[in-house]
Formats: sequence, structure tokens, C-alpha cells
Amino acid sequence: MALNKLGLLSLGLIGLGFSTQALSQDTLVYCSEGSPEGFDPALYTAGTTFDASSRQVYNKLVEFERGTTSTIPGLAESYEVSEDGLTYTFKLRPGVKFHTTEYFTPTRDLNASDVVFSFERQRLAENPYNKVSGGTWQYFDSMSMTELVESVEAVDELTVKFTLTRREAPMIANLAMDFASIMSKEYADQLLEKGTPEMLNQQPIGTGPFQFVGYQKDAVIRFKANEEYWAGKAEIDNLVFAITPDASVRYQKVKAGECHVMPFPNPADLDAMRSDDSLTLMEQEGLNVGYLAYNTTVAPFDNVNVRRALNMSINKQAILDAVFQGAGKVAKNPIPPTIWSYNEATIDDAYDPEKAKEMLAAEGVENLQLDIWAMPVQRPYNPNARRMAEVMQEDFAKVGVDVNIVSYEWAEYLKLSREPDRAGAVLLGWTGDNGDPDNFMAVLLGCDGVGASNVAQWCYEPFDDLIQEAKIIPDQAERTKLYEQAQVIFKEQAPWATIAHSVVYEPVRKEVQNYKIDPLGGHIFYGVSLAK
Repeated sequence: MALNKLGLLSLGLIGLGFSTQALSQDTLVYCSEGSPEGFDPALYTAGTTFDASSRQVYNKLVEFERGTTSTIPGLAESYEVSEDGLTYTFKLRPGVKFHTTEYFTPTRDLNASDVVFSFERQRLAENPYNKVSGGTWQYFDSMSMTELVESVEAVDELTVKFTLTRREAPMIANLAMDFASIMSKEYADQLLEKGTPEMLNQQPIGTGPFQFVGYQKDAVIRFKANEEYWAGKAEIDNLVFAITPDASVRYQKVKAGECHVMPFPNPADLDAMRSDDSLTLMEQEGLNVGYLAYNTTVAPFDNVNVRRALNMSINKQAILDAVFQGAGKVAKNPIPPTIWSYNEATIDDAYDPEKAKEMLAAEGVENLQLDIWAMPVQRPYNPNARRMAEVMQEDFAKVGVDVNIVSYEWAEYLKLSREPDRAGAVLLGWTGDNGDPDNFMAVLLGCDGVGASNVAQWCYEPFDDLIQEAKIIPDQAERTKLYEQAQVIFKEQAPWATIAHSVVYEPVRKEVQNYKIDPLGGHIFYGVSLAK
């Protein structure tokens, strides 16, 4: 396909050594919605970062089969679990190559020491990489992995053994998540010797289907196919991320043939996309939830009655109409209805501004000032955070709450939202990483997530006890009962206002072959080709 309107995109690509002629051949261009925070996926939680790192450059011991939440072998050909559920032994694939780049040439294949390093740097404070790049291992910490994993040992060159302190029902699914990407210990050691360990987060080396070529900040990321990929070379030779924060601009680029795939379209553009002969509008029920998180440690939001009153002030249907325009549904639980253990019996907050005013007055809350943080990027669970915040601003004004809308650049937004003394309420959301309720309940709302993914700073023991017990029970029916109880407690305590679940839409050009929507929110290009 000849790209006929390259515009500013071509300038960015040429700056990275790409010619417009190269673009017309086996090059897929993805119009991404934002810039990555870095290229070490264990340090972050944003899908934008995972798309640019773990989903292209790295592999895990086990992987999610593309387009599903089912796990399949990855860097491990097989694994065994002990009868007591405390030992997981993985057999690694022989002959797996790390990327060879201008800045690193491996001298050996993947072995067990790489797996040990990838987890020990997150687990052990004494590991020289533990404090690099801030030392905040958000998933590892939020999922209680430090307490869960007793040891990670190299049994031999191609065998790794994980020993746990207790059972962990979603352990295999957890190891298919982005934070569990396997790094090169040889490369990490080389960087330490040079005194530049932070480059592990800037110039990634993995075993994945695409290898990193270069990044022009806030403009373009370039990858090329890994010729020695263990599962076979990708069908596309080059992969380009054209960073395009505005959804309308992304749509214009896709229509013009400057991009092949774009995420997070404006709901208002969906009908036009459906009628465009050059595009296929893919859609799938989302595994997601959008929410407004209060800081439950800061007065008056430390008062559950105040939080419940604020929740009753929000007209969710008005938000659905104004922001989602038919592409979402009201959320009442912190997990989506597409995941097992969803509690249908939970009663949602009623929209009742008069009652909300009475409740605030009863708690002595007058002239309340509230900052609402609006995300600067689009997501399926929040396609227009600024507009959502404006609707909330109108709703809260009706109960005497004065709202100021603030925002930050995306990486800064995520960082500041985790601060323990952060003022205001934050609009955020989540797309499930592994198809297990634990990935929502523990990561976003558990005590171990406080200071990381639990931006509500909410640590409530009756809730936490239930989700911690659910982790260790292998029987799904028994786990379901505990999660259903936990959802009731969540609703009673109201650390969030749950807003919406959405349908995921992705417009792709007709020449794109075999692209699949990832139910876990990723954008995966291995297995995709372009019609000649």
C-alpha cells in the first residue's frame, strides 16, 4: 500500500532513519494515543507503556493466547505445580535469542539466570537494580508478590523453580502479565559495569517478536522484526508507533492511510467509521471499569458518609449519554460484568442530589472545594475525561460542592495520583490484565496496593481479608463467594464512584490482516500482516 499523505509523520520517521519508501512496504503504523513512561514494563501500570514495551519487545514464561485470556507456553515450554501448590517448576525453551542491537550483542541464549534476575530485582531490596528508576514495582508490590514469593532458583540452565509462602490461585495468569517480562541479565550486568543501569528502561533488550530501534520523544517509536524470534519472524518487517494524542487526528490519519490501526476513537465518530469502505470497525465487550477515586485518607473524604453522598450526586446516565454516546453501560461494581464472580445482586448508588445534600449537611460539610483530575488520554473506560469531569462539575454544584478540574501530562498524572497526600478525586480506570477478579480487587483496592495502583489509598481490613483469602483457594466457586461479599463491602464503603464499563472499538484499515482485539487491553502486532 502506498501512503499518500505522510505529512508530519514522515518527518518524524525520517528523523529516525526511515524513508517514506520504506513505509510503503512491510511497515505497519500504529497511531498510539500517548507516549510511554519508559520501556521497562515492571515499573509501570499503563497500557500505553506496555504496548511500547512488553507487548512487542519482551516475552513472559507463559503468554496469553492472542485475542483470549487463556494462557499458553511462552519462554517456558512446560511447567509443573507441586501437590501442595507451593512450588512451580518451569522448563525453558532452548535456543531462545536475545536481541542484537547497536548497543548490545548477547554472547549466550536465554537461560535460568535471566528469569531469576527478572524477579529478584523486584523482590529483593539488596538487588542492585531494585532502586533503579525509582524502585517502585507497582504490580509486584500491589499483588503481594514480595510476601508471596519465597525464592526463585535456577535448578539448571533451563529449569527455574518458584517457591511460594502460600497458595496463589491466579499464579500462572499472573506470570503472563507485563510485569513478569523476562529481561537479559547479561545486558543488565553490562549496564551496571558501565554505570548506566537506568538504560535498561530506555534502550530495551528482550526476546520478543520486535526489537527496539529508536524513540523520538512524544513523536515516534520504531521497531523492526526480530529475525531470530523463537516462534518465527513476524510477517511485518517494521512496526512504527506514531504518537497521536488527539482521537480526531488519529482518525484523520487512519482515513488518509498514514496509520493502519488506531485505539480509542471518539464515540461520535463511530457511525462514520462504520460506513467508511477503507476501514473495518472492530468491537468487543470490554474487560474494564472507569471510576472516580477519592483519597480516603484526607478529610472529609475519609468519611464514608461523605463519599456516599458524593456518589449519589453523580448522574451516571448523563455521563453515559454525553461521553460514551451508546458505547458504555453504568458500572456498579469494581469489576466488569464480563468477568466471573461479578455480583449481580449489588445495589448501585441512587442518583439523589437532595438526599446527598442532606447527608453532607448531617456530616457538617459546607462549601466543599473539590479538585477532579481529568486524564489527558483516551481509554475505552473513559473516552473523554475532560467532558466527564465537566458533567460531574455540574452535578456536584447542585449539592453545594465547588469543583476545579485539573490535569497533567500522562506520566506525571499517574505518578502524582499515587501520592498519599494527594488532594482531590482522580478519574482513572482499569482493563483487566489476566481475566481474574484478583487483578481488579487486590491490585486496585487491596492494602498492598496503597501507594501504588490503589490510588484511593483505601485499606479496609474486612475487605482485604476476603480478597486475601480468595487468593489461596483453588476452587473457583468458593473464590466467587468471597469476591461477591467483597463487592458488597466495597459498595458500602465507597472508596470510588464507579462510573462505566465500555465496549472497545478499534478501527483498522482493510489491508490489515488477522488483527485481533485483545480482551486485556493490549495492542499486539505479532501475527498481523498487510495485504500486498
